[in-house]
Amino acid sequence: MKAVTLLSGGLDSTTCLALAVRDHGAGETMAVSFAYGQKHSAELEHAVQIARHYRVSHRVLEIPRLFTAPTSTLIEGGAANPTVAYEDLPEGVSPAYVPFRNGVFMSMATAVALEVRAEWVYFGAHSEDAHRWAYPDCTPEFIGSMASAMFVGSYMKVRLVTPLQWASKAEVVRLGVALGAPYDKTMSCYNGVEPACGTCPTCRSRRDAFHQNGLNDPIEYQVA
Repeated sequence: MKAVTLLSGGLDSTTCLALAVRDHGAGETMAVSFAYGQKHSAELEHAVQIARHYRVSHRVLEIPRLFTAPTSTLIEGGAANPTVAYEDLPEGVSPAYVPFRNGVFMSMATAVALEVRAEWVYFGAHSEDAHRWAYPDCTPEFIGSMASAMFVGSYMKVRLVTPLQWASKAEVVRLGVALGAPYDKTMSCYNGVEPACGTCPTCRSRRDAFHQNGLNDPIEYQVA
């Protein structure tokens, strides 16, 4: 095995998986997803579909009782998700931020990579995730620190790859379309509903990214 890719079932991680398969081949790529107490399992069901599309091995790892409801709108029992665009949220940490979630995910993916003797862990954060420090575990500062920790902690065997780190959402879509990423199989909606709600920040961001490329999003929305 050459690469382990974090796969949420969303647009960004699917693009990252497309890149990993392009770089290393399906037989040398593994996808890992996480059940971490999120409000819905829809994203995991979509992750399964995407992994099957690429014919890569896939693991769903459980993280029981680590993240609690008051910390994030994404966690079971948490407050309702926002219904505005990211730029309309107050500056600072997003209400959807799950504390240190990506750090936990990358640490677990590194352990899996060592087990299967993979050299690379792919993580799909993009530049808008880090904008105004809405998601501090997507910032260049965090990514650089984690990359060092993963490399040293794996005895220089595993490196972090963040190919979308400096890309906008629209640029991610453009790249994914060029790679033939199965965006019709992805789930981005914070509320995990189908058709997607169309009002949460990630629905708005995703739809705008397609429009900026002159494309129609292949998934359906409840609110146009």
